[in-house]
Amino acid sequence: MIKFRLVLVALSLMFVSGCGYDGHFRYPCQDPTNWEKAECKPPICTASGTCPVDLVKTDGSTVTTEQGTPNE
Repeated sequence: MIKFRLVLVALSLMFVSGCGYDGHFRYPCQDPTNWEKAECKPPICTASGTCPVDLVKTDGSTVTTEQGTPNE
């Protein structure tokens, strides 16, 4: 019974470790390199709520994405 639990825990850890941040943005307008594109400027992005103002939090002079990664 203990071996079964160990195998179950090991498999669970392997599956969970596959989930994580892969370096991509969820929305194209969340990426600072796309902020100047027409699709990321109002009024085009306001209907879908994907404007950079809606997707990116600011705390002072540093811009921070929803994942908490600083973009300077």
